[in-house]
Amino acid sequence: MKPEIYAIQRGRSGWKLSRRDLAAAAAVAGAATMPGCGPPCQGAAAHGRSIESLAFGPDGRLLASGSADHTVKLWSLPDGALLKTLKGHSNSAHSVAISPDGLVLVSGSRDWTIKLWSLPDGALLKTLTGHSAPVHSVAIGADGRSLASGSFDKTVKLWSLPDGALVKTIAGKSGWVFSVAVSPDGRLLASGSDDNTTKPWSLPAEDRQSAPEASVVLSYAIELWSMPDGVLVRTLAGGEPPLVIGPAGRLLASGSTDGTIKLWSLPDGALRKTLNGSSHAVYSVAISPDGKLLASGGWDKTISLWSLPDGALLKTLPGHAYSVNSVAIGPNGRLLASGGSDGTIKLWSLPDGKPLSTCLMDLDASTTDAKGIRYTRGGNSFTQGCGSPVPAGAVCTCNCVPGKLCPCVGHTSGGGGGGGGGHYWYPN
Repeated sequence: MKPEIYAIQRGRSGWKLSRRDLAAAAAVAGAATMPGCGPPCQGAAAHGRSIESLAFGPDGRLLASGSADHTVKLWSLPDGALLKTLKGHSNSAHSVAISPDGLVLVSGSRDWTIKLWSLPDGALLKTLTGHSAPVHSVAIGADGRSLASGSFDKTVKLWSLPDGALVKTIAGKSGWVFSVAVSPDGRLLASGSDDNTTKPWSLPAEDRQSAPEASVVLSYAIELWSMPDGVLVRTLAGGEPPLVIGPAGRLLASGSTDGTIKLWSLPDGALRKTLNGSSHAVYSVAISPDGKLLASGGWDKTISLWSLPDGALLKTLPGHAYSVNSVAIGPNGRLLASGGSDGTIKLWSLPDGKPLSTCLMDLDASTTDAKGIRYTRGGNSFTQGCGSPVPAGAVCTCNCVPGKLCPCVGHTSGGGGGGGGGHYWYPN
């Protein structure tokens, strides 16, 4: 399948690309070759379909990923081990967010529901219903007591946490809501949506539950709402989703379909600057905790790093085989995660933008040439890339090729990693 066709499927209507079509894209070489193993991330994928959203836990040791394969996965950092796979959505887990205390994970889905999960165990706490179309975005307030969700039913809903009670429904003048963001002080909500200037476009059968017809959106708008009353403050003409609000609450960044990124001042909504980096659509934006760095990812398969507030382009990071759908910056500002339509999650150091060799993989979601390890420790099961260090005391249950068990073979030259556990790989 050509990238141009996939662009239509990855568009705002949420069309999907089949697993089979991702096989070649997932087989991208990763870090340096390990003896007898090959590249540790070769053929490795984090999910069986595209990554739609990423969120860091407050201590930076947990990363959550939502995917079009209907699952949410929890990863430990910095080792990149797969901790748990959360199943329950019947359609794409399009947006994920973690509460400031790190105890609740929220996922919004194209199945019209929002799910609350406890952390770190991943138990399902509650399923929130009320939207009448796919939920495209969720955002948790800084106090951890409020949740905002944006949906294709053209509404933003406000919920209380942790009980999940519906507080208010906000219906703007615009159309489908693609993105929501809450200011750090919890007093302002930003929503990005189309402005109802559309033309009809038929949906595939699997997506017709969301609307009788999908739409190709021609223009967008950003609306600012006061919290918690939900009163419209102003509309930012020309603004598009995705959205992110800076840590000081005085800057809003928005991506666009024309490849530009706009910086807006808050709460007045004045346009400060337009960043020109690519002619392709921007799908995700993130701002570092110190407010000095902006990361963006989009259709051109790259991540761009920008300095703030001047908006200078610092670096462009290649590596994904298809579009970059989500970028997230860790709480210490030194780690960037990117998720793509190739089903992979990549980690980068900041501010230099160097790729890290850590391999986030699920063997069951990876191609048949993927090699990796599985081990158990403390009652939990972990999956890591080939050549990763296995902690001392872990019991290795290596599964190097999906469906084919193999013995774990240790390699101790150069010292055992992870507390003397050694390195393991599939014996060729």
